[in-house]
Amino acid sequence: MARVTLGTTGITVEKNAFGALPIQRISGQEAVRLLRKAYEGGITFFDTARYYTDSEEKLGQAFEGMREKIFIATKTGASDAEGFWRELETSLKNLRTDYVDIYQFHNPAFCPRPGDGSGLYEAMLQAKEKGMVRHIGITNHRLSVAHEAVESGLYETLQFPFSYLATEKDIELVEKCAAAGMGFIAMKALSGGLITNSAAAYAFLARYDNVLPIWGVQREEELDEFLSYIGNPPEMTEALSAVIAKDREELLGDFCRGCGYCMPCPAGIEINNCARMSLLIRRSPSAAHLTPQAQEKMKKIEGCLHCGRCRAKCPYGLDTPALLEKNYRDYCEILAGKAY
Repeated sequence: MARVTLGTTGITVEKNAFGALPIQRISGQEAVRLLRKAYEGGITFFDTARYYTDSEEKLGQAFEGMREKIFIATKTGASDAEGFWRELETSLKNLRTDYVDIYQFHNPAFCPRPGDGSGLYEAMLQAKEKGMVRHIGITNHRLSVAHEAVESGLYETLQFPFSYLATEKDIELVEKCAAAGMGFIAMKALSGGLITNSAAAYAFLARYDNVLPIWGVQREEELDEFLSYIGNPPEMTEALSAVIAKDREELLGDFCRGCGYCMPCPAGIEINNCARMSLLIRRSPSAAHLTPQAQEKMKKIEGCLHCGRCRAKCPYGLDTPALLEKNYRDYCEILAGKAY
């Protein structure tokens, strides 16, 4: 059984955590059943956020009365102290608890610090002093902000995208966190669905003993897959290494990670899926991506305003309008070879 300790927090859990963003898409009854099955199977770390619609409420319903048996991380996207307290109170109510194990600033464009004028870090410290927050964390998609957070010494955990599609700069960040005694929580461990071999994903992340991957779970078969790794963790074999090498050759470079921070689009384009549609079709069952409804979503790319908002907001610095155009061309070519 592989376990990981999140830096100086003292939180030690199975190297499998539950990412609760996807459960907002399923019924409350089904979500509660999945969450409880995850716990019964050995998962004790659950990550959610104030902005994941009803995800917090589902977690609260699933684990009411057994709070000390699990660890909960949630997030605030507040921009000032007033918003911080409002969101924290809402999260505690939703989660049916009086404390959060790790409270994280949710992908801020800057690294909150004492005296920066926002009042955010001061509010976080007060919440910790009151026992409402046990550990202070930050999530991000920007390397510059992530490095600043590590160097500041103000944070106990960093949540950042990390998978076997990582660059050398991403790996450097993981190692920097380890050296600083800072816990590293890996989001996007399946790269937003582009990685389809979870065993390879797990085996890669197992090489980093300070990294806790959070797997986004929506279906029972997905959960069963990750639960099976608790008793039988995948090891890096020649076959899995070959899978990783092939995927890196195909996917490394300027591709949309599907984070959604470019949204909403004033032209109504579902950018976080449309800008990577050709890759999704080639890497997963294509039928769902070729329905009339999917075609209608892709056709909206024709109405792109070229306003540049998505490009300006992309944390990876991608030329998003160009990616949309490329994916639309590829999509139309794929359709031309189908019976549509």
